[in-house]
Amino acid sequence: MPLSDHEQRMLEQMERALYAEDPKFATTLEGNELRTFTRRRVYQAIAGFVVGIGLLMGGMVAQQVWLSVVGFLIMLGCAVVAVTGWRRTPQAATASQGGGAGRGQSARQKQRRSMMNRIEDRWQRRRDEREG
Repeated sequence: MPLSDHEQRMLEQMERALYAEDPKFATTLEGNELRTFTRRRVYQAIAGFVVGIGLLMGGMVAQQVWLSVVGFLIMLGCAVVAVTGWRRTPQAATASQGGGAGRGQSARQKQRRSMMNRIEDRWQRRRDEREG
């Protein structure tokens, strides 16, 4: 259901007030900055994983066990960072990529939808009370 002109103006006014009060928080809520940061972190983790493979192979060729262990630990750490960073990607980014949702995620989506439904119902009741 589209917003009326009055509701749209109120929403824009609230957004301007939020930007004026706390611009850093407002940009964080937009998600663009967070998505970019998360994506960059995942790419860095992938690059670190490749470096870890190089160290692992280099340690094997040079017969330096400690270098291979360090390479493996770097690979392990980067894999953990990449996987956790990928899971923390905001919902808009994962939905646009068409990723499948797991059981826990679908439960969260249902809960979020029900919360949004309650908010929309309250908004509609307030609007009806003002008009009637």
